[in-house]
Amino acid sequence: MAVLLLVAFVPAPTSPDASTLPPNVLIVLTDDQSYDTLPSLVGPPAMPWLQSQISMPGGHWVTFTNAFLNTPLCCPSRASILTGLTSAHTGVTSNFDGADLDESSTLATWLHDAGYTTGLVGKYLNDFPWDRGPYVPPGWDRFFAKLNEQLGTTYYGYGLLDQGVPLNVGDAPGDYATTFLAEQATAFLRSAPADHPWFLLFAPPAPHQPWTPAPGDVGAFSGSPVPRPSDRVLNDVRGKPAWVRALPPVSAERARDLEERRRRERETLLAVDRAMRAFVSEVAARGELDRTVIVFMTDNGLSFGEHRWTSKRCPYEPCVRTPLVIRTPWVPGGTVDDLVSNIDLAPTIVDLARTAAAAPAPAMDGVSLRGFLDARDGSPRPIREGVLLQYAGDAQVPAWRAVRTADDVYIENADGTVELYDLSGRIGAPDPNELRNRARDPRYRAVETRLRSLLASLVRAEGGG
Repeated sequence: MAVLLLVAFVPAPTSPDASTLPPNVLIVLTDDQSYDTLPSLVGPPAMPWLQSQISMPGGHWVTFTNAFLNTPLCCPSRASILTGLTSAHTGVTSNFDGADLDESSTLATWLHDAGYTTGLVGKYLNDFPWDRGPYVPPGWDRFFAKLNEQLGTTYYGYGLLDQGVPLNVGDAPGDYATTFLAEQATAFLRSAPADHPWFLLFAPPAPHQPWTPAPGDVGAFSGSPVPRPSDRVLNDVRGKPAWVRALPPVSAERARDLEERRRRERETLLAVDRAMRAFVSEVAARGELDRTVIVFMTDNGLSFGEHRWTSKRCPYEPCVRTPLVIRTPWVPGGTVDDLVSNIDLAPTIVDLARTAAAAPAPAMDGVSLRGFLDARDGSPRPIREGVLLQYAGDAQVPAWRAVRTADDVYIENADGTVELYDLSGRIGAPDPNELRNRARDPRYRAVETRLRSLLASLVRAEGGG
């Protein structure tokens, strides 16, 4: 096993025309990360190195403050990131139907066909490889996939597929998943041919529950303040659909437990932060920072008791938001408040890589964000009135669909409940915590009518309806 894990690609000779190559692309995709961890506004930074970089003037990091997830659940979100399609169009609407994704048409295949050396290290799609037996999905030159078999193997004692070869990792300190996988990702970066562009998707399990920090990070945030929602944010569910109102109230003891879980989430992210620093250092050592795009985001947010809910899949801000920062050599950095979605990542990368002529990609639901990331040719910045959010539903969370604008969110639930929250306070008091349902409020009649129409148009265009 040790020999297998140390096998790396043989570096190709450095090309004298390397500066003319399309940009390299690195995506770091975490699992179930709450939006308020980057940047951390309460207590010590959960990701101190990355937070220092994005706050550095001229550091080339662009922070998207209004980034959302079409479906706030692992497998559908990852399918959307790989294809630029909504979950309704990928056919992946739950964590149990990843096998329905068309693996022949993804970022991996498009970039591979355009001459990229491609690699995935970490989590792919839930329940992979399904009932097909071990295999390497199309488009991946290096495929080192962590299997997601059960919650107890999230960080130790997990299975792997190394180029389709099944392996198992134990529970020694060095086997800690984020660190172990980061070493494999760094090996890919060191061995990627210098005369070809490369694409690496690094997808660690952190900070997914059970929020297990690396051995040296246990207790790092002990006693540190973390965001703690008020009792009203935790328990006031007036105006919510029946499934939310039926949830048990969050007791004081439960609130303290959730606060401790937030601390462990932050401790679990410290290993991801070190990995980010190591990757950037490796790219710099290769002399390629000036032609490498680096993306950091999560597959879905997580609610820590807001509206009595502790999980993902909900239509509310803790579930549907993602931290999104992108380092690009072609702008100095800064903040973008425009609405963006995880379905925008694939078209953005295809656009930045200029692969359309070499390997045409199919039509996508997302839009390219190149105008925010590349000042060289005056690419237009997309204008979007709202983003589509949706969940197909399950036994616990009934189906819902929503449109999020810069100021409001409008939600239609399967039980017929309609929700409208004035997040910015354009008419009433600002309601960023979504506590006061304004649906059927006469003052919001025009807003509700407009958002209902906007949601219907987005569903027709992007949602398959």
